[in-house]
Amino acid sequence: MASATRPAAVRQRAADADLSAGRILLLAGGALFWGWLVASWVNRWLGGVLVPVGDPFVRPAAVEAALAGIPVLAAYAEPVGFAVNVSPEIARGAWLTVVITAVSLFIGFFIAVPLAVARVYGRYTAYVSLVYTELLRGTPLLAQLFVLHYGLNLGSYVPGALSGVFPRNVVWVAIVGFTLNGAAYQAEYIRGAVESVAEGQITAGRAIGLSKLETIYYVVLPQGLRYAIPSWTNEFIYLIKYSSLAAFITVPELYYRADQIAADTFRYTLIFAVTGLAYLALVLTASKLMQSVEARVAIPGVGADRDR
Repeated sequence: MASATRPAAVRQRAADADLSAGRILLLAGGALFWGWLVASWVNRWLGGVLVPVGDPFVRPAAVEAALAGIPVLAAYAEPVGFAVNVSPEIARGAWLTVVITAVSLFIGFFIAVPLAVARVYGRYTAYVSLVYTELLRGTPLLAQLFVLHYGLNLGSYVPGALSGVFPRNVVWVAIVGFTLNGAAYQAEYIRGAVESVAEGQITAGRAIGLSKLETIYYVVLPQGLRYAIPSWTNEFIYLIKYSSLAAFITVPELYYRADQIAADTFRYTLIFAVTGLAYLALVLTASKLMQSVEARVAIPGVGADRDR
């Protein structure tokens, strides 16, 4: 019996070793990507303390020469050198992509929670929430951005204290657009999670003297928001990718910078392959971050941990 089970145990150990190696490579790649991004941002903010602003950290010619000396990689020397050369602009655009996504998601969350609660427990407010979520989810995000920018000219109403924070005031238009649209989707995710909390818990909360709002705040939301984390992760990922739509109202984020480089160099396939890898790295980071959040806030018997 022992000899029969030994191969399975060996295979399991090999699989675990491969998984550990994959995690190590993923962590190393993430550390390298974010180390490069943060260093690029800090270098630009401080006026080029590491390398002149706009220059890559490594000379493209040196990279090409190094790869050219490796037969297996020689064919990729020039494309990699080109990617290194444009990396400062990629990092510059990624900064606005990260800011727009993070700010829109954060502010949208505080709009989404009242909308979700109103939809589930409100009377007349439920209709207000319904109209908002269906209107924002039922119309294209790009059309909403066009209305805010070209129709309402929202960029001209930016307060003086905020003007100049970003390279263009239209960035604020994008943040408003993504916040309002993202709040509608987040509200639906949270609504579904709130409705999954057993009705008896509302009754129990009222029985011990809590008001309806106190019961929702102290009993329902702490559980419901944990249930919503997987869906909320999807919204996080969607916002990272949908932030590329801001380029159509001239926001100089990641896609916009890539498109400008492609128009100047006519190397569309290569530059958008590099840009796609940058988006993939951002998405994987968001996914891992939310997995960590879910694990950290998990309570035995509640949320993702309830079936364990």
